[in-house]
Amino acid sequence: MADLAAPVRVSPLIKFGRWGLLTTGILYGLFHQSRLSKREAALREIDEKQRPAREAKIAEERKIVADRELKELERAAGIVS
Repeated sequence: MADLAAPVRVSPLIKFGRWGLLTTGILYGLFHQSRLSKREAALREIDEKQRPAREAKIAEERKIVADRELKELERAAGIVS
């Protein structure tokens, strides 16, 4: 078994700096997360208000495409409507 040297004592200034930076990072993360959550909630609310109009527009576009495809198929099959 290898003989290990005694651990080096870390300066109190370095310990304080490490803990201070860790605390600062955690507090910044909490603040930033809170700010982003509020922004996302506002965007989600706007999206929910616009959803019915957007879905109606998409349904109308799908209907137009389906009608166009049906007419193309009828023309290709030689069916006169």
